[in-house]
Amino acid sequence: MDESTWLAERFEEHRARLRAVAYRMLGSVSEADDAVQEAWLRLSRSDAAAIENLGGWLTTVVARISLNTLRSRGSRREEPIGVRVPEPVIDRADGTDPEHEALLADSIGLALLVVLETLAPAERIAFVLHDMFAMPFDEIAPIVDRSPDAARQLASRARRRVQRTDPIPDADLEIQWAAVDAFLAAARQGDFDALIAVLDPDVVLRADQGVAADGSREVRGAQTVAGRALAWSRVDLAVRRALVNGAAGLVATRAGQPFSVGAFTVKRGRIVEIDILADPERLRRLDLTILGI
Repeated sequence: MDESTWLAERFEEHRARLRAVAYRMLGSVSEADDAVQEAWLRLSRSDAAAIENLGGWLTTVVARISLNTLRSRGSRREEPIGVRVPEPVIDRADGTDPEHEALLADSIGLALLVVLETLAPAERIAFVLHDMFAMPFDEIAPIVDRSPDAARQLASRARRRVQRTDPIPDADLEIQWAAVDAFLAAARQGDFDALIAVLDPDVVLRADQGVAADGSREVRGAQTVAGRALAWSRVDLAVRRALVNGAAGLVATRAGQPFSVGAFTVKRGRIVEIDILADPERLRRLDLTILGI
């Protein structure tokens, strides 16, 4: 086996984990894949024989690439203002693709990614590396250009934000589907009271329509969200079930083209959060072939 083949095989051993790290940092499968590919290019130009811990080296490289991407994203004026709904991972309603299972390990739901989007780039990197991948702070510190104590504080601030705003959903998919199906049926029937019954009183709806539609919209409260659902029900959409980041969700098409992806967070049998990605540009980047779209 020549050296390049040996190095490529060693890199492949780490690819799945690197994609999972990058996806949590960036909230985008396409950007995560770009970060992993860039890490491979940097490795191929390095003295691999001098790297003692290849997995740690690659994780550090992916983290630095992701940090630069987050900072660049925040500085671009074309990014929508407001809450940004990340790009979800879509599967058929009857099961998750094995490749996606590795990407979504530890139940990385869309609601959590939405919270991570609100963090400063360095906070997000520190939190993901420490709390999700158990990297020690003395290794995180040089990535975020802080001392270990400062890196610890970054992760701590991020953790408090996550704990305060990320709901713990019902794990049972049957319970999730019961709530989502009831929501969809009530919307189609124009039944306002039935919608109120399936929504938590403090339900949060986020709809990211992209730059052309002046960014994201966030509304709160069962009556407001129910009213929005009734309005959408009058649009000529074909809606089908799908797993969105491993949870019950809906994918809507219009004239055969993707229109929106909706992720639902269900807690105690009621919908507490709805995150909708309707940005045409980012919808085009999603792989929906598994749904026949």
